[in-house]
Amino acid sequence: MGYNVAILGVTGLVGQTMRSILEEKDLDLDSLRVFASKNSAGGKVPFKGQELTIEELTEEAIREGKFDFALSALDSGISERFSPVAAEVGTVVIDNSSRYRMEEGVPLIVPEVNGEDAKDHRGIIANPNCSTIQSVLALEPIKELFGLKRVVYTTYQAVSGSGVNGVNDLENTLNGGEPQFYPHPIAFNILPHIDDFLDTGYSKEEMKMIDETRKIFNLPELPVTATAVRVPVRGAHSVAINVETEREVDLDALRAAFEKTPGIVLQDDPKNNVYPMALYTEGKDEVFVGRLRKDPSVPHGLDLWCTADNIRKGAALNAVQILEYLMGAEK
Repeated sequence: MGYNVAILGVTGLVGQTMRSILEEKDLDLDSLRVFASKNSAGGKVPFKGQELTIEELTEEAIREGKFDFALSALDSGISERFSPVAAEVGTVVIDNSSRYRMEEGVPLIVPEVNGEDAKDHRGIIANPNCSTIQSVLALEPIKELFGLKRVVYTTYQAVSGSGVNGVNDLENTLNGGEPQFYPHPIAFNILPHIDDFLDTGYSKEEMKMIDETRKIFNLPELPVTATAVRVPVRGAHSVAINVETEREVDLDALRAAFEKTPGIVLQDDPKNNVYPMALYTEGKDEVFVGRLRKDPSVPHGLDLWCTADNIRKGAALNAVQILEYLMGAEK
């Protein structure tokens, strides 16, 4: 017996990639239906040698669809309208927006880190922020071996994290045009500005990383801080992570752990110019980790660098992996 699955918001970058990844994977699906706005309804998308017709996303369609699972690539406000409707009729929603991530009772899941928590849902499961996903996957072996005392993030985030508008702005300003989306040109520039700024001086993006890291690890008091930066890279986010651990770090043991961790590729030979780079990460499923070194400025300090495709592992792939996990858990 297969599963009936829906993709909500199939026409955006994340929705398109969800469809593509489902096509790549041999999941036990009885049916896949795809939804988007009224303007996109009637269009076609390919899937396994066939064409799926895009349906208009309505509450009635969700109620009558009898879906086992829905992968949601909707914006927060639209997800707030449709995800509870789906959950009410027994559909398990895996939501990529920020709307439910910090809501009590909604699991926030990176399958390689806290997949078991996905079982304890009430109809909605949240997909974390893209930079959070790759960061906690890199931090998990460190936490298990040495404990976490403090985490400092500095992100270098690609324009694809802003969707089509961000990609278009990079192309436009590279060609000498004025920015249409970002407040300043992104070509040949770096913007220490992702999402809105709060009264504290932090941006919403930075607070997402702080709050989500604590929730995923179930460490509500863990000291975490972040600076989120947009860079003129088309795809794949990079994150510099500084960690204080509870116990002394053994770099050889950590490298061995990374090499055995599912979803991680260790690239840590800087003397031979081997380290993770966004350019070669785009289109890949794994999180790439390197530049491992002790930080002598604090007791038990560690620095590392990680990259990941923000549309794949940072969004669509992680959601599909949650789906895979739940399908496996039911059998």
